[in-house]
Amino acid sequence: MHYVYLIRSIKNSTKTYIGNTVNIKQRLETHNSGGSINTKPHRPWKLVLLLCFSDKLKATAFEKYLKSGSGREFAKRRFW
Repeated sequence: MHYVYLIRSIKNSTKTYIGNTVNIKQRLETHNSGGSINTKPHRPWKLVLLLCFSDKLKATAFEKYLKSGSGREFAKRRFW
């Protein structure tokens, strides 16, 4: 399975991150341990939403959409 996830900083609730992975537990641990340059300054992180896809291409396409202008607005209205 392939996962698209949305996380929010516990320290600064205005900071959010969208990503995809095949191992959500390991990826969240990486974000919280400082192993990701983009999220290191705002840790710790909490999982807000986890979406599961059976197809890697669909997961990647949805992540890309959520990072686009219209996708960010959609996520802001529906998930954050």
